[in-house]
Amino acid sequence: MVAPPIIVTRAEPGASDTRARLEELGLTAIAAPMLHLKALDVPTPNLTGIHNLVFTSANGVHHFVAASGGITEQVADLTVWCVGPATTEAAHEAGFQRIVAGDGNADDLAAQILSAPETAGGFLHVANSAAAGNLVRTLQAAGRDARFLALYETVPATALPDAARAALRSDRTAWVLIHSAKAAQAFAALTGDVPPGTYGIVAMSGAAAAPLDGRGVLGVVIADRPNEDALMAAVREACKGL
Repeated sequence: MVAPPIIVTRAEPGASDTRARLEELGLTAIAAPMLHLKALDVPTPNLTGIHNLVFTSANGVHHFVAASGGITEQVADLTVWCVGPATTEAAHEAGFQRIVAGDGNADDLAAQILSAPETAGGFLHVANSAAAGNLVRTLQAAGRDARFLALYETVPATALPDAARAALRSDRTAWVLIHSAKAAQAFAALTGDVPPGTYGIVAMSGAAAAPLDGRGVLGVVIADRPNEDALMAAVREACKGL
């Protein structure tokens, strides 16, 4: 059986990495980023009292390094907490030295921080403007000095690429790869005219897939863990089911 096309809704620059991994599996990957990243016009991050950086995406790493002017002497001395493998890899590539790797979601990372021997100094969670929430509140509730810094925002796409729309309307079943709930919301908004039963969903988590509930999709496959390796395994399982 010919492998189905995989529509990648992840934002760049991560989308290119995902497409490359799919192509290594012999799959046809169609780029359809449903979110675009936009850097916010903010001052250089204030690190007074901060001994720990918390990143819940590789994009947070990239935007922090850019906003800070690189890995300065002050930045290099910070402990960096990373939500999962992709974020950890981004931190290593950026030049951070004191990295603690997680393997879950933001709630898992907060629990990991609180279960570690108490670290002196404050925590700064760097992410997009929509991510402020539970992680910082959890740390604060446990008595940690924690604050949030938004360095970029995610802007929903305004159109679905022609190649993706053609794949959704073809005779071949397509799988739509969903990394986040916000991307799923944008995809849902742009595909209201697509007949039900023409595609399935492979998602990073149940929460990421939730905005597409009730869309009459052929199937939903959820990754065992919220990371790219588990997502690729879920793609393989989805393709076997056709």
